[in-house]
Amino acid sequence: MIRILAINGSYRDDGITDQVVEIMAEALTATGAGVEIVLLREYPVKFCLNCRECTQQPGTAPGECIQQDGMQELINKIENSDGYILAAPTNFGTVTAVFQRFMERLVVYGYWPWDMNAPQYRKANVLRKKAVLVSSCAAPGILGRWCFNSHKQLQSTTQMLGARSVGTLFTGMVAKEPDYRLSARVQAKARTLALKLI
Repeated sequence: MIRILAINGSYRDDGITDQVVEIMAEALTATGAGVEIVLLREYPVKFCLNCRECTQQPGTAPGECIQQDGMQELINKIENSDGYILAAPTNFGTVTAVFQRFMERLVVYGYWPWDMNAPQYRKANVLRKKAVLVSSCAAPGILGRWCFNSHKQLQSTTQMLGARSVGTLFTGMVAKEPDYRLSARVQAKARTLALKLI
């Protein structure tokens, strides 16, 4: 069975990001794939201490963090998944703070001994797994994708995990009402993109 991990960096229950991720999960489950959704807003991930202990450990496996929280379990989920949905709305021009906190903790995917000028990414040449990127903003979607940093951050996360993006859903003009519901067109695109993961 194909296992897909959805990592959702939204702050809001049933907001745009939650709606898209749920639709994608339903489409994947209907094909027999296993889907797990991680809501970063509820997940016990502490801030990176920037001690770089995890980056001193050689090899292609992620390094081990000194912090005892939920991140190691999340790394295990990442490693045992066949593909990803990486989702975070745009907040102040980039991904949310909870998604940034998660991204910083992905330093375990870097090998960076103290005598090296820059890190080497443990999964840099892998790119076996697939990812779909999901974001939204108040501006028109195409403008938000080009002008804001959200899409770039989601792409960086994808590369860090040794995956390749097979599609992006960037929904725009979502700030005109408090309980925005996805249009039929956006829902159909979400289903189509989800199926690219299998």
